[in-house]
Amino acid sequence: MANSRSAKPNSRTAPGQTAHKIKITLRDSRPPIWRRLEVPSGTTLRELHDVIQAAFGWEDYHMWAFESGRDRYGVTDRDLGIRNAASERLGQVAPHTGDRLRYTYDFGDGWEHDILIEDVTAPAAGTAYPRCLTGRRACPPEDCGGIWGYAYLIEILADPRHEEHEDRLEWLGLDSADQFDPAAFEAAQVNSALSALATVLVKN
Repeated sequence: MANSRSAKPNSRTAPGQTAHKIKITLRDSRPPIWRRLEVPSGTTLRELHDVIQAAFGWEDYHMWAFESGRDRYGVTDRDLGIRNAASERLGQVAPHTGDRLRYTYDFGDGWEHDILIEDVTAPAAGTAYPRCLTGRRACPPEDCGGIWGYAYLIEILADPRHEEHEDRLEWLGLDSADQFDPAAFEAAQVNSALSALATVLVKN
């Protein structure tokens, strides 16, 4: 892994206080579905779960886990080898630029998210974290069968003559297929969803 770029303590920044810039990509999505976020390095993995749910638009219905090497973190489950995600912080399990984590949401559909640590920096004064910098494409609907089921869903919605077209519209609660835009993304909307989780690390 590459070396981290740690923040240099100064009059505005508590020693050791940093922010992680991370890119989270939904594995096997074509075109890629991703979000670039900045989060406090001290964020627990339990808190990071909430951040990812809000940033992508998931509804937190299902089991989830982070993987770092051989370790798994989530809601503690000895049978599945899952340790308590509230006991580990992002800066502990992925301290360096270039480090990676895996986040899986819904063990049935298997939504796998690849998390890349792009940078570790001093937090900006007066800035609330977590925040979304940018991203691409809409989050898939819950329970649509994983990434391959989502691709099939888009195919069905694009073909009004498909035998499942009307059933899928009804399932999604839509009147017409153009009410769901898989290319839609608005950073402002994501930041609104993240606002309940945000805090200013360094005062002006």
